[in-house]
Amino acid sequence: MSLIINIYYTGKYGNAKKFAEEMVSSGIIDRVRAEEGNEKYEYFFPMNDSETVLLIDKWRNQEFLDRHHKSLMMKEIAELRDKYKLHMKVEQFIERK
Repeated sequence: MSLIINIYYTGKYGNAKKFAEEMVSSGIIDRVRAEEGNEKYEYFFPMNDSETVLLIDKWRNQEFLDRHHKSLMMKEIAELRDKYKLHMKVEQFIERK
């Protein structure tokens, strides 16, 4: 069983894309991907909404996701989200194998 989390980051003035770019350039995205239990961490750009970025985040199970949420990286991500004044919409799914 894996958990799939879709996070829609929405802002103004291209800030959602700037946020994703800084996640990459700062190395945070690589550190998240290297965390035990992370199976996917990818950004996508919806064709019909230039002010939104979709993150598809996949974790082996709830325990690994909980560890990630308690990590120092979450503080860094929250600070970046605040810097770019983004709003979030979160969807969570369970993938059964």
